[in-house]
Amino acid sequence: MKKRLLFLGPPGAGKGTQAVRLSSKNDLLHLSTGDLLRAEVAAGTSLGTQAAEIMNRGELVSDSLVLSIVENKLSSFSKGWVLDGFPRTLAQAEALDLLLKTINQPIQAVVLIELDDELLVTRLLDRGREDDNEDVIRHRLKVYKEKTAPLVDHFKKQGVLQAIQGSGDIETIASRIEASLI
Repeated sequence: MKKRLLFLGPPGAGKGTQAVRLSSKNDLLHLSTGDLLRAEVAAGTSLGTQAAEIMNRGELVSDSLVLSIVENKLSSFSKGWVLDGFPRTLAQAEALDLLLKTINQPIQAVVLIELDDELLVTRLLDRGREDDNEDVIRHRLKVYKEKTAPLVDHFKKQGVLQAIQGSGDIETIASRIEASLI
């Protein structure tokens, strides 16, 4: 099974759920950039201190800082990993490609979980979060498509993209993902 993975998909597609499930089942390191940043801040590392200063000002942490944190984690874990939530832009993907080449851990597969917009809207509304209303959800999906389309093309050109149908229950989707990684 391929063990250096990246998960892509629209909000509500289940990529976080599937990334956690797959990494736990296969003893892979699960890297969610939001979790990574919070962990670095909590640990009081040098990178965490830099990130905290930026986040406390309400600003986004730079790509280079996120890449430094990702590099630290990947360099110390050789069994394999699942990236979830990063990269989000083509510039981030290109920087990540360079980093992974430098540490000799190229991506083996990019799992793109695809789902119909109407089903995504229903799923997100059913979560019942305060900030999830139909207009906000549709806007998030539009932004996702604008930002992610170049990523899909980027990874397709590299021959690592695995498009997975995201409808069905968690186990069915997990089986599709696992079959694509053999």
